[in-house]
Amino acid sequence: MSSDAVKKRKPKFIRNEAGTPETKRGRAEGDQDVRVYNEEVELEDRDPQQDYMLYKDTCADLAKLMAEIQELKSGGAKVGSVEIEERHRQCSIHFITLKKLNRLAHMRLKKGRDQTHEAKQRVDVLHLQLQNLLYEVMHLQKEISKCLEFKSQHEEIELVSEEEFFQEAPAEISRPHVTRDDQHQLTLARLDWELEQRKRLAEQYKMSLARKEKIQKAIEQKREYLSSLQPGLHNIMQASIPVQEYLSMPFEQMQKQAEVARHLPPALYVLMVQAAAYGQACDKTLSVNITGDVDEAKALSRRPEDSQDDESDSDAEEEQQNTKRRRATVGIQLEDKRKEMLRRHPLSLCVDLKCKDGSILHLFFCYLMNLNILTVKTKVSTAVDLSGAVSAGELLNSESLLNCLYASDHGKETPNPVNRYQFDKVGITTFADYVSDLGHPYVWVQKLGGLQFSSDGAQSELSGSALSASHMERTMKLLRGRLQARLALHKQFSSLEHSIIPVSSECQHLFPAKVVSGLTRWTMMSYQEFTELGFVQHVLKAGLVCETDLFFMAVVERGTARLSAAVVVNPRYPEVMPLFSLSLHWKGERSGRTEDNLRAMESEVNVFRAELQGPRPGLQLLTNQIQRLCVCLDVYLETESQVCDGSEGPKEFPREKMCLRTARGPSRLKPFKYNHPQGFFSHR
Repeated sequence: MSSDAVKKRKPKFIRNEAGTPETKRGRAEGDQDVRVYNEEVELEDRDPQQDYMLYKDTCADLAKLMAEIQELKSGGAKVGSVEIEERHRQCSIHFITLKKLNRLAHMRLKKGRDQTHEAKQRVDVLHLQLQNLLYEVMHLQKEISKCLEFKSQHEEIELVSEEEFFQEAPAEISRPHVTRDDQHQLTLARLDWELEQRKRLAEQYKMSLARKEKIQKAIEQKREYLSSLQPGLHNIMQASIPVQEYLSMPFEQMQKQAEVARHLPPALYVLMVQAAAYGQACDKTLSVNITGDVDEAKALSRRPEDSQDDESDSDAEEEQQNTKRRRATVGIQLEDKRKEMLRRHPLSLCVDLKCKDGSILHLFFCYLMNLNILTVKTKVSTAVDLSGAVSAGELLNSESLLNCLYASDHGKETPNPVNRYQFDKVGITTFADYVSDLGHPYVWVQKLGGLQFSSDGAQSELSGSALSASHMERTMKLLRGRLQARLALHKQFSSLEHSIIPVSSECQHLFPAKVVSGLTRWTMMSYQEFTELGFVQHVLKAGLVCETDLFFMAVVERGTARLSAAVVVNPRYPEVMPLFSLSLHWKGERSGRTEDNLRAMESEVNVFRAELQGPRPGLQLLTNQIQRLCVCLDVYLETESQVCDGSEGPKEFPREKMCLRTARGPSRLKPFKYNHPQGFFSHR
């Protein structure tokens, strides 16, 4: 059978990938032998996994046929031979299968993409609906919040309480039978009562204003009458000057000082008024005087218009002479700006505090106009010569006399935070470089002048005269106490330098009758020398000392034992107790860091202030501490040998103190506490 006959007998296939059912039906009716083939319909019935396996098998068969054709050709078979042609036909069939599988794969991919796109569109529609619903919910929540947060104007009115309302309001306004059960009616009734009360108060206000005008007219009439009396009173005052001098009643001088006080800056004026008032009320020995150039102060207090005219005239003259003189260098200009920045007011205030022993503390207050701060300088005048004690040289030094009058107030830097930026403009690094010339800007000085800055630790609601008055009395007492304490220390240092410990009769009972150990040396040292001592390093690490303290070295000896004590005296002595650090040189070197008994001796001297203070204000505290140190050294040396070996001790330190127990506890502490009047020592 020929191949043409085979072709004629084969049915025809029409591949329709996207045809409609009507088209397919029309074609079927026109030609009964034609069968419609639709790959999309076939795609729904086929299994992708089976197609995949068919693909793998087809590829394997195709590779096998290619290998066989290669073997036939290599075996000598011709190109047109039957075997090769048969295999070519089989390969073509496999290629057709692969193409069909490829079309089916692309159709599956397209179908999957279409389904994914449709699903995404449905999700987008649902998401848009969700966003719309959320927006509507948020809008409703905002509207609800606005309704809940709505405040009526009547809520800002302070109404009387409900109890007062029912007690005071008349029945026609309060209406208890209605308002007690209805909160809205109660609020309306309270507002009506508030309106009635305000109308009544407005009428009272008008009546008070009319009465005020009437009183003001009467005051003006009396003021005119008093003004007419001034010339006559002035003549009487001039005629009474000899009588004032005879009776020590300087009314004329007070009047002149009051005239000068008009030109003081506000801070110095507040200080003068409050200091004078405190002197008249509480301290008759306090005196206040104004010093300085009055004419220059008057020139400063001229009207601003006059000063501006003068400045414009001076600027014009300077421009005219600018071509005739050489310009100043930048350094000179900067120095001039610094001087102008630190310029003092021509008037200053001198306050003198007198003590019972005749000594006087002179306080000189100045006002720095551009910095808006007050400074103070000091000077001490005594009735006797105080040049004997070498170690007391820093006690009455004007640079350190008032350091830490209040805690942590060193007076080295300006308390006004604005000054920091002013200093940066003119190249001033620190105000401490100018303290010796301008004075110390202590915080308490600013408060005495009614000045208060935001940098102060504790802000007060008071200001001006009220702030000055609230600090005046305590500050004056502290100043007088500081002078008395320094004078007492000066007198004590004179005795200590001669190896004499001055113990007053009121404090004799604090110590036994016989004290063998004695002070052999009392010297002053600097802060640098103090920091170089090995047995005070723990004090430095603890931050118990600062450079403004006073440092001394005391040496107590008995026989071959020598006890060195580094003494730190705070500027606020005797309010702050002096601090002792000990080092004993006897059979080696010992200190409070290495031996418990020396630490106990430091505790006896540094801790028990109530026992050592003596009569108030406690000016004998330092000498009592040194005397107790000598007593503790006696107890330590007399009991040391017994603690070590139980013997009676060497003859160098015979037993003279009566002790109940020579040692106690694992650390073998000695009995350093003296019991009066029994006269024995015991442990604490």
